[in-house]
Amino acid sequence: MKLTTKEIMEIIPHRHPFLLIDTIEELVPGVKATGKKCVTYNEPHFAGHFPQEPVMPGVLIVEALAQTGAVAILSKPENKGKIAYFASINNAKFKNKVVPGDTLTLEVEIIKEKGPMGVGKAKATNQDGKVAVIAELTFAVGA
Repeated sequence: MKLTTKEIMEIIPHRHPFLLIDTIEELVPGVKATGKKCVTYNEPHFAGHFPQEPVMPGVLIVEALAQTGAVAILSKPENKGKIAYFASINNAKFKNKVVPGDTLTLEVEIIKEKGPMGVGKAKATNQDGKVAVIAELTFAVGA
């Protein structure tokens, strides 16, 4: 199942400039999601990070992964209209920088779920297949 930006906004509450995923290329509700993020120079964080060498902040890559995971978990019918909150970020590794012109593939697989809590295994890669970030993201689904 593929989703457009508009369809993503029907599932998660994030909006510009903080909606950090452009499309969902693959979705299995409650199981996994694969998203795309086209990184452009006109994004607000590049004005200060860093003016002479723009690099996407790692924390924003992790947030893009979390939003992708939120689409996976909130697309389950019983979670419609809810919000997924961060509970923890574990084993995050930043392996390659992300710069304007990159297209990130954001992959999140839900590996554990118990009640409103869950864990997603997350990986962001660039268009050349180089891994930018890996992490385990723990979330809590709330109202």
